[in-house]
Amino acid sequence: MKLLFKQKMFSWLDSYEIYNEEGDIVYTVKGQLDWGHCLKIYDSNGQYVGMVREKVLTFMPRFDLYVGEEQAGSVQKEFSFLKPKYNIDFMGWRVSGNVMEWNYEIQDTNQMSIALIGKEVFHWTDTYVMDIGRKEDALYVVMLVLAIDAEKCSRQS
Repeated sequence: MKLLFKQKMFSWLDSYEIYNEEGDIVYTVKGQLDWGHCLKIYDSNGQYVGMVREKVLTFMPRFDLYVGEEQAGSVQKEFSFLKPKYNIDFMGWRVSGNVMEWNYEIQDTNQMSIALIGKEVFHWTDTYVMDIGRKEDALYVVMLVLAIDAEKCSRQS
């Protein structure tokens, strides 16, 4: 399944819409006023399904991932030169990608591909295409992509 992750152009807080291949909105992400990033995820019916929240006052950026109200894991940037690395404590997954951070792969513990993520560069806002192997992993992939994108935004500002 393919999903298109597109940041809204005119938004005071981080807001995104995630579309399926037919152009239907699958998830809506609304940024909340908070210390650090706080991104709440809603399904196509407007029901809250999860959240990505930046943990502030840490040496390296860290984002906690919530499914509903339960913390399901975290993503923390590791100290590295040139190529960004992340310590992912979520579903046993890991991320590998390029130096530009625009294209990467999410893999499970057996190095099987969960999703391929690619950034489309000729857009006014951040736009990613997520090619996800299993539909049931869609929310988890969205959460991981949001955390990595939020970390890059924090680093650039």
